[in-house]
Amino acid sequence: MQTPMAALRLHRAARIDDAFLDWRARRGRRRGLQAAVIPYTGYGSTSWVRVLARVLLVKPDVSQAAAPAQRVRGWRSFTSIPVVAAEVTITVGDETHVVTADRGGVVDARISVALEPGWQQITLQAEDSRPVVENVFVVGPDVRFGVVSDIDDTVMVTALPRPFVAAWNTFVLDEHARTPVPGMAVFLERLVHDHSGSPVIYLSTGAWNVAPTLSRFLTRHLYPAGALLLTDWGPTHDRFFRSGRAHKAVNLRRLAEEFPQIKWLLVGDDGQHDEELYGEFSTEFPQNVAAVAIRQLSPGEAVLAGGRSKPEEHESKIPWVYAPDGAGLLEQLEDIELA
Repeated sequence: MQTPMAALRLHRAARIDDAFLDWRARRGRRRGLQAAVIPYTGYGSTSWVRVLARVLLVKPDVSQAAAPAQRVRGWRSFTSIPVVAAEVTITVGDETHVVTADRGGVVDARISVALEPGWQQITLQAEDSRPVVENVFVVGPDVRFGVVSDIDDTVMVTALPRPFVAAWNTFVLDEHARTPVPGMAVFLERLVHDHSGSPVIYLSTGAWNVAPTLSRFLTRHLYPAGALLLTDWGPTHDRFFRSGRAHKAVNLRRLAEEFPQIKWLLVGDDGQHDEELYGEFSTEFPQNVAAVAIRQLSPGEAVLAGGRSKPEEHESKIPWVYAPDGAGLLEQLEDIELA
């Protein structure tokens, strides 16, 4: 149990962080920076959508249209200045909704809409910023299958369990030097093709700061389009650092509640906590899990990650498949008629 002194210390960390963000924002505005909305891919049903975006202070002459083509080193994404509690106007057809960003400038809001299934577009604007378009994937009421995939060491080789390499990949390495896991793009694209209208959700413990980098990586390596569910950076009101595992668990449970009719294929790797997390979710929501697909790390990756679990440790009626690459996972899912 957390002591009162520990709670006070953690709360003080959040207050210090808030004060620092406020100082950076005031300094940025004096330099002429203006608010801009950075849209992320959202998802939803025909009656609601989950809108995901971030409000940052940027130079007024920066062309947002050219941003995806830029070569960006990881550390630059952590120098951006968020607009705390920014009001964002969301326009869907003739209707408008006003939502408020959190202390990290992140917008994560569910709004009521009336949209047809498939890819749709909504418009976002903050203060006097240029309106931007966000793509949202609307899941049809007849869809019964979806994909939730981890990113680190599942679709992109990052060696995340190795602290120093992870820091290098996050803060220093050029995004074009990141390596895709062999066969995973074809594996996921095949599943989307075989299950028409199925949503794809990329669930990661990565920070929202790197969302544009991850989006460009996924597009460049031909992964199917889908929503990114990331987490924020820095202390919260009650702890120094956010729990990545809790972030994943909360969003998995939310997906089960939002789409009770969908069975999800859960894709991860055996180098972090994906197996344990997916196992717990499968036990709690067996009706919402079609299968679990685990990418096995190479021997070198497994040693540096501190080992990996064995397939026979899982006792479940839900199929679990293991392979070192996308081709192997796809072959096993074909055997159980999921692909």
